[in-house]
Amino acid sequence: MTTVAPINGTGSGAGEGDLYALSHLDALESEAVHIFREVAGEFERPVILFSGGKDSIVMLHLALKAFAPAPVPFSLLHVDTGHNFPEVIDYRDRTVAEHGLRLHVASVQEFIDDGRLRERPDGTRNPLQTVPLLDAIERNRFDAVFGGGRRDEEKARAKERVFSLRDEFGGWDPRRQRPELWQLYNGRHSAGEHVRVFPLSNWTELDVWQYIEREKIELPQIYYAHEREVFRRSGMWLAPGEWGGPKDGETVERRQVRYRTVGDMSCTGAVESDAVTIEQVIDEIAASRLTERGATRADDKLSEAAMEDRKREGYF
Repeated sequence: MTTVAPINGTGSGAGEGDLYALSHLDALESEAVHIFREVAGEFERPVILFSGGKDSIVMLHLALKAFAPAPVPFSLLHVDTGHNFPEVIDYRDRTVAEHGLRLHVASVQEFIDDGRLRERPDGTRNPLQTVPLLDAIERNRFDAVFGGGRRDEEKARAKERVFSLRDEFGGWDPRRQRPELWQLYNGRHSAGEHVRVFPLSNWTELDVWQYIEREKIELPQIYYAHEREVFRRSGMWLAPGEWGGPKDGETVERRQVRYRTVGDMSCTGAVESDAVTIEQVIDEIAASRLTERGATRADDKLSEAAMEDRKREGYF
């Protein structure tokens, strides 16, 4: 999509009837920057969810642009499952140090250790993130929480507005979604409620990668093809680990893989790939007929409405 508008002016040879063109990436960037600035003006204590995954990396890049040369006026929050890819945690910590940001870490392991949560029989901790997330929001009195969710990822996320009102328990109710005509966002909320904000709502996976290429944004290397030990489960290549993989009958193999999305190691699958450059990744995504979550996230396959059920409980 290219947006074209007429301009009238006398500078730089511009005259009546001259045109300027805004590429689709420029339009998406402009929308996201507007959302960040809108939140800064409407809310008192916003926070950015930052895991070191590609969507949160792009989101932070946009926030840095939105307020440059001033620092980002928000802190970061990571809900740490304890089953994270080491490369991603290393990237997270380097980024926080590089930009002088404040990072809050809500640890799932701490909640398990003190009895507030129990390990699941299947070993995955992704569904266990909700309670530490809501605790961190309440404890720090965050009233707006930026997330990197996109509508193309999953059908429940396609229902969500850019400003998504959450109740006093962090729950999402589709019936309380507000209209957002002409990019007018309503951030009003009662005491105890908060708003989830999704600046990348209208982006696709391909948009994200094209923007990463254009902006020359560094990513953790697991997003590019590399040799890794993996095993097959439910049609996905999973990484072995303390969380419970592999089981009897599951064989660890060494494969050339990359990750399209990054989450808890226990439920994030890799895809076989030869894409070692960003150009090759873009070509691969353009040819794919499966969304990144549909292809690589086991937690979304628990039921037909798995994501929507988790969102009603307070999930991202």
